[in-house]
Amino acid sequence: MGIFDGMFKKKIIICIHGLANKPPKEVLERWCRASIREGFKTIQKKGTPFTLKLVYWADLMHEQPQDMHETDKRKDTYFDDPYLPGNPDAYKAFKPSNMKKKVLDKIEKKLDEMYFKEDSFINFDKFANILVRNLFKDLDLYYHRDCPVTRYRGLLARDAIRMRLAEALRKYSRRDILLIAHSMGTIISYDVLTQTTPDVSINTLITIGSPLAMPLILKKILIEQGRDYKKEQKPVTPENVLKGWYNFSDLDDPVAINYSLGDDYRPNSHGVAPKDTIIYNNYEINGDRSPHKLYGYLRAPEVARAIYDFCASGRSPVLLSLRQFFGRIMGR
Repeated sequence: MGIFDGMFKKKIIICIHGLANKPPKEVLERWCRASIREGFKTIQKKGTPFTLKLVYWADLMHEQPQDMHETDKRKDTYFDDPYLPGNPDAYKAFKPSNMKKKVLDKIEKKLDEMYFKEDSFINFDKFANILVRNLFKDLDLYYHRDCPVTRYRGLLARDAIRMRLAEALRKYSRRDILLIAHSMGTIISYDVLTQTTPDVSINTLITIGSPLAMPLILKKILIEQGRDYKKEQKPVTPENVLKGWYNFSDLDDPVAINYSLGDDYRPNSHGVAPKDTIIYNNYEINGDRSPHKLYGYLRAPEVARAIYDFCASGRSPVLLSLRQFFGRIMGR
């Protein structure tokens, strides 16, 4: 361990990925680091030191990771969305569309009214579960089934996935933890923080591309917590999140269609509640934008600033500037 690693070892970023199959863990972890460094560069904080560990659970749901050499698009191992550097100029003209916000707000209101309505003649639970089963295979497995992978057969997917994150949080429980959760990883994170590791303190929680405001998810959370969802439709922010919960969404992200969490989760006893920010996810491949992509979220300027604030807090400005200087020399 070098002298600078020793000085800056107290803080750690733990990142958990989301839906679908992924490339091998070491590849995905390396690309997450590259995305964060790209974000730091965009906000003029290149060289900022950080330690990141990826919680990888795709191997619990898929027999083999994605393979960059696979050419058959029908196979689960087909790989078509690698890390690619983004165009930072795309952020300059970005302004959230008020029209999109109004449309999405109306959709959210209608979904909440329909899903939590007591006297509805439509079984929305059944309808939603069918939708999840057909569109989000991993989410259906998480809630209802065993791990499909041969070597993990017989383990409840929910328990196995939660254990991965719980083990990482406990391993680094003596450090200041920034937990970054993407997509379905936000559901896993909320469940683990409230059910599995309520004793592990989290300095800051960042959720990106989150479906946590979907009525189906809210209802499942309340039921698991033993609450009456007909009377109480807002879960509480995990008690062990101490400093802040920042939620970032792209209005074009179909997974985060209910883009705002602030009106769906109550503050914990520390006064922490979701703080929502709309961002622009600039991930593109072959000219097509993919607004749900992990890399595009991690390098967005607003997300980069939240990560930087965590990395810089409590550190000597002189030492931090010195470390950034050496980081720039080394090309980090």
